Amino acid sequence: MKAVKFILCLLFGLTFINAGLDKHLHYMPVPPLDPELQKVGAAFMTIKWLMPLVGTIEILGGLLFIIPRTRALGAIVILPVLVGIILQNLTYMPAGLVVAGILWLIELWVLFDNREKYKTLLN
Repeated sequence: MKAVKFILCLLFGLTFINAGLDKHLHYMPVPPLDPELQKVGAAFMTIKWLMPLVGTIEILGGLLFIIPRTRALGAIVILPVLVGIILQNLTYMPAGLVVAGILWLIELWVLFDNREKYKTLLN
């Protein structure tokens, strides 16, 4: 079970590291987008610091998520980004919900698995 968890967390972390690096280096092709989603993307791009910040958080969160000792912190760091991904897919790209849902389930598993560590934050 530990090996399965590590592999899932490794893949999860690498997914976010890749997405974050792409926000800085722009190496992945952008699929065709519907006009409404193009407007949203253009609006985000007018805020020059937003995508580099999200990319940096994705890289940092992905790295923390891979390392077992820092995984609880990585799950907290990546949580707002993952909520944004879920909302984006619900609103504009329902076909992406399968992948986003799998990422969400891994995130919830890690959050639940580390619930004792978070109790201090909530008290």
